[in-house]
Amino acid sequence: MEKITGIGGLFFRARDPEKLALWNMERPGIALTPSDYTESSWQQEAGPTVFAPFPETTNYFGISSQQWMVNFRVRNLDAIVKQLQEAGIAIHIDPAIYPNGRFARLNAPEGNPIELWQPA
Repeated sequence: MEKITGIGGLFFRARDPEKLALWNMERPGIALTPSDYTESSWQQEAGPTVFAPFPETTNYFGISSQQWMVNFRVRNLDAIVKQLQEAGIAIHIDPAIYPNGRFARLNAPEGNPIELWQPA
């Protein structure tokens, strides 16, 4: 059976897509979508990726109107948390250390949850 080899994109609605794209570039460091085919897209590093549906009643994403949450792998959770906090962004570090690593949470400017994961 042929299988999916990775995430090719994550697409979602935004009230102000241009502003949110700039925030994504300046804060968590995701390059802007290329404006033409001569530019390169943001490249994720190889590593584990979880693709998991949750019950529609979950509180894991935050408020019930949130239909999705993105989880980004990071090399150094403490360093990126410090960087985001210095930029005035509220972020919660989960104090637990899990068998699969450490986690932190923040919200993008339009309220969508973002989870940061430093794999073990």
